[in-house]
Amino acid sequence: MSDLPKLHIAVLMGGWANERPVSLMSGEGVAKALEERGNTVTRIDMDRKVAARIAEVAPDVVFNALHGVPGEDGTVQGMLDLMGVPYTHSGLTTSVIAIDKQLTKQALVPHGIPMPGGRIVKSAELHERDPMPRPYVLKPVNEGSSVGVAIVTDEGNYGNPIMPDAKGPWQEFAELLAEPYIKGRELTSAVVDFEGGPRALGVTELKPKSGFYDFEAKYTDGMTDHICPAEIPQHITDLCLEYALKAHKALGCRGTSRTDFRWDEEQGEEGLFVLETNTQPGMTPLSLVPEQARFAGIEYGELCELVVAAALRDHAVKPGGGDG
Repeated sequence: MSDLPKLHIAVLMGGWANERPVSLMSGEGVAKALEERGNTVTRIDMDRKVAARIAEVAPDVVFNALHGVPGEDGTVQGMLDLMGVPYTHSGLTTSVIAIDKQLTKQALVPHGIPMPGGRIVKSAELHERDPMPRPYVLKPVNEGSSVGVAIVTDEGNYGNPIMPDAKGPWQEFAELLAEPYIKGRELTSAVVDFEGGPRALGVTELKPKSGFYDFEAKYTDGMTDHICPAEIPQHITDLCLEYALKAHKALGCRGTSRTDFRWDEEQGEEGLFVLETNTQPGMTPLSLVPEQARFAGIEYGELCELVVAAALRDHAVKPGGGDG
């Protein structure tokens, strides 16, 4: 499906975000796959001198395998736009919006995509009163991979109100997003850009073996079962695919994205909610996008080249880079 010429590709990975180890795994997987398909690959571990390193290497395209800040929030995208270097995944504006969970709601809900209500709260206020009836979820506004997520229940050990010395995201972040807790099943759907346009690949159900689908469960082998394709009614599968594709288009994502859902099956279609859209989904051996691609008949190396091809198409249309 991808018919790329052989290229010099710089794979940008690592960085200093919480998700550095995941990014290194993603980047190395991508680099090996692109090399195996005949491309020249330069691995770059993100540091403060990254612009000089990219200028020195002078690649045809940068494969952005960073996760979190500053690789996913528009910072690196803006730098590469200024340098005029083509790069994979979403552009500056999309990245700024999609990493901010509140901005994402403002962008997607008007398009008919259901998302949980919620509001930003000062972390200090949590030790005085609950921002909404329990159970509710607290999460950083602009972190990915379930970093710093806490579910606050009556039966939990955070206290009521939350004790200042209780371990949680309120110790790391001045502000948090509070959302009603949606019971039910964890679903996710990947979207990949093809030459003819983006396509949603499938739906996976995630079943953590203990607790919920947090950072550890995502990236520790054996801690979460992936049911792909998800064993859910066809109309729910169709809705997930529809919402994932809508979100990809509404946000202006490029290359690939992954949209996460919670589904309360007792509520049927009314119980399906989008939680977020990830513009830089993982590409590790455990990652969900490569897994869904395999089920769709796309092997890992071809997936990497499809993402690169989307970057080159966009750069050709918009010289100097830009949003896709």
